[in-house]
Formats: sequence, structure tokens, C-alpha cells
Amino acid sequence: MKNTKKIASLLLALIMVLSISAVAFAEGQPTTTGKITVENAVEGQTYTIYKLLELDDSVEYADGNYAYKVVEGWRGFFETGGAGAPYVYIDTQGYDSYVTWVGGEGVAAFAKAAQEYASENSNSITSQGSTTATTTTVTFDNLELGYYLLDSSLGTLCSLNTTDPEAIIKEKNAAPTNEKKVEEDSNSNYGSVNDADIGQTVNFKSTITLPKGSENVTFHDTMSKGLTLDAESVEVYTDADMTTKLDSANYTVTTGPTDGCTFEVFFKQTYLDGLNDDSTTVYVGYSATVNSEAVVGGAGNPNTSNIEYGEEGKTTKTPGSETITYTWSFDILKYSNGDATKPLEGAEFVLLKKEANGTKNKVATIVNGKLTEWVDVPAAGDDGNITWPTNTVQTTDTQGKIAISGLDADTYYLRETKAPNGYNKLSKDVEVKIEPTTATDGKTMTLSTVTAKVNNQSGSELPTTGGIGTTIFYVIGSILVIGAAVLLITKKRMSAKK
Repeated sequence: MKNTKKIASLLLALIMVLSISAVAFAEGQPTTTGKITVENAVEGQTYTIYKLLELDDSVEYADGNYAYKVVEGWRGFFETGGAGAPYVYIDTQGYDSYVTWVGGEGVAAFAKAAQEYASENSNSITSQGSTTATTTTVTFDNLELGYYLLDSSLGTLCSLNTTDPEAIIKEKNAAPTNEKKVEEDSNSNYGSVNDADIGQTVNFKSTITLPKGSENVTFHDTMSKGLTLDAESVEVYTDADMTTKLDSANYTVTTGPTDGCTFEVFFKQTYLDGLNDDSTTVYVGYSATVNSEAVVGGAGNPNTSNIEYGEEGKTTKTPGSETITYTWSFDILKYSNGDATKPLEGAEFVLLKKEANGTKNKVATIVNGKLTEWVDVPAAGDDGNITWPTNTVQTTDTQGKIAISGLDADTYYLRETKAPNGYNKLSKDVEVKIEPTTATDGKTMTLSTVTAKVNNQSGSELPTTGGIGTTIFYVIGSILVIGAAVLLITKKRMSAKK
């Protein structure tokens, strides 16, 4: 074969999903075995090697010209009409021949065609070895001399030139990546955690990097039961501010797919093949509503996403990227005359919060102890009283308690609308603050128990029969009677003396 070194140089292409490697040799009779080492391998990826052409050891070699034979199982690839025929010309009968590189669409296209052929003919093609990278180096040793396809699952291309039987292939690319964030409504910042009311809409953003040559890329998102996806909100953007949308013709969105996730975004291969930069970043934006099944406090309500990518039939998934949405609760304890051990049943309250203008014009609708929505505070009637909407008034139980859950971190106000019989209604609203703590790593939140202790004083006690109050009346009355009698007697005596 002429121009063997040139052929070797062209065929030595590593593909993170597919790669073709040629082991070429010095002039004269070559050594009997070779070695291919992948440097900068991606841990967790499985690398599989196939031999396409084997060196014909029955032929004497000179001037760098070698004869090759097509490995059994690959003849359909190289023969006329085969996917490899436009790239490599085999110049003899019986497939014992010199090999000439034709080129076709290039080494990358040749390698991809070879990988697809291997995948489609897995029953008739045997690999020369397979290993999962546990470090950044993968080695295939004691290889018979020939041309090899090195196949992993990343799907991006890079090239290497070598004429050494111990070929070293440097992995230049990385797997697609995914990082999920959730918006905190109080400051509009995106991070790993947030908190919200039940019924509130929460916004998510996943940042995805797509290396050049990526294949079969699907974004998967799985929400917990406490979050309800707004399917219409799912969009792909080309900028971090999520103002410029990617043409929807480049991807498809599927809700409720069979793999159990909440929704997925599949990037079409025509779009991936058209990526020219070494790495392209896109952003998936979407929204969900915190619903009544949300976990209150504790572990919160996670949302996890990952990327599936690689060759069809043996794709790989990135580790999950998680955000957690929290919602909180607090208790009311109503008690008597400054003694918290004496709970009061029957006190009625509404829960208010301020709007941006600083007025308390929102009242909580609460069903079975959980917030369902915030509604407007009604205007007072002619008598100055307010008729509160259904499910806004909550009543203390026999333990003097009310539990309210499903709340965002915020400042709230308890207004007593009716005091228990014999007690004075509070003249001022009671302020309640929910202030959770975010962990130093920013990935979790916690809240100590919040209890709003509300004291009620009984009304002033009027004098009662047999009490000191009536005794005073009796004493004063007796004194007045006695005084009157003394005055009457004194007056009569004075009249008699005259």
C-alpha cells in the first residue's frame, strides 16, 4: 500500500463517541503487536475497540507499503455499496490487498459510519476489548497490527496523527453537562434552593453545554409530587437571561414520558451536527406550581435533571443536578391572662400579609391547615366590620392552637376577629416572622419551630353578691342611716329646749 503514513495520519481520529485509530509502522517487517492509550479519558465512560483491517503477515513489506485484509464481519462495510466504500479503496481480489484512502467526507464521517455499522451489526462483529474508565487513562495492549475503531459514548470528534505502533490518543472533549437552578422570588436570584407559598409559581433554569459532535442528547427533568409542571412554560434559550429563544424546530418537548420523568427535551441531530463551536451553551427555562402535596419543611421538594447522550442503544446519563423548593409552617398558641399553661379555645384569627405598597390587603385562605391562596381583604361595611371570605377565619382548638402550613419565608400578621367569651379581643395585629437558615453550601434550608404565643386578658370583674363590693354598700348605707338618725334626734332636742 502506497502513502501508508498519510493514510495512518488520516485514519487516526479519536471520537468521544466514535474513534478510528490506525497503528502504522516503520519501514520493513513491522513488529507483531501494538498498543493504544487514551489520555484524558472521561471517567465512567465505556471504551470499546474494534479491528477493521488486519495486517497481512504473508506479505513482505518494503518502502513503508503494507498489505491489509478486511476483518471478518466488516466486509459489508467496505465492499461496493457499503458505508465505508466511499472512504477506502481495496485494490485486489479476495480482500488481501493494498488499501488506498479515498477520503470521501473526511475521517470523522468515515469513523462515524464505521461506528454505526458496528452498532447495527453487533451480532456479527466482535470487539477486541471493552473497558470502563476509572481514571483518566485507558489502555488497550497487545493489539494485533491493523486499523482500529475506538468507540465510546460521547459523540464528539478530535484527531491525532501518529506513526508509532504505540499510539497515544488525547481526549480533547468532555461530556455534555447540565446545571439546574431555581429562582428565589424575594431577590430574583437563581440558586440551589428557594422557598415559596403553596399555590405560588416557581421558575427553573438548566444550563446545558453541548460539545461539538454530540449525539442523541436528551434533557430529562423529574419533579417531586409537591411541584406541578406548567407544560406550556418549557422553552430553550440561547442566552443566560433567557430572552432569546432557540428555534423550536431544533428540539421536541415531551411531557410524561415512559421513563418516569416529568418531561424531556430532545435535541434533534440535525441541530447537533450543525454546532460549529467546540462547545455550545443553551438554557432550558420552565415553571412549576407548589401544590397541596408539597412537603412542609424537612427535606423539601426536590427537582432533579440530567442529560442522556451518546450512541443509540448505549447512551450515558450525566449525574443528576438538583434544586430544592421549601415551604414552611407555624403554630398559634392562644392562652389566658399571661399563663401559657391555660390554653383558650374558640379564639378566631385571620392571617394577613402586606403587599408591595405596605398595606395588609391580602388574607390567607386555609383548608385543613394548609394555605391554598391569598385573596383580597374585603372592605369594611357601614358598621366598620369586615365580612371575611370563606376559609379565611381559623379557630383555636381545645389546646388553644391553630397550625398553618404552606408558607413562604416572610413577615405575617395575625388579626383576632373574635375573642373567647369573657375575654377582650386584641386591639393590635400580632407579627409573625418566618426566617429559615440556608446551609453554608447553599444546597439546603432549615427552620426552627415557629410558635406565635398570643395572650388574652379577661374583662374587668364586677362586684358580686357576698363580695366586698356589696359589703361596702351595706357599711356606707348603715353609716348614712345612723347619721340621719343622729341628726334627727339632735334636731328634736334642740327644738324641745326652746
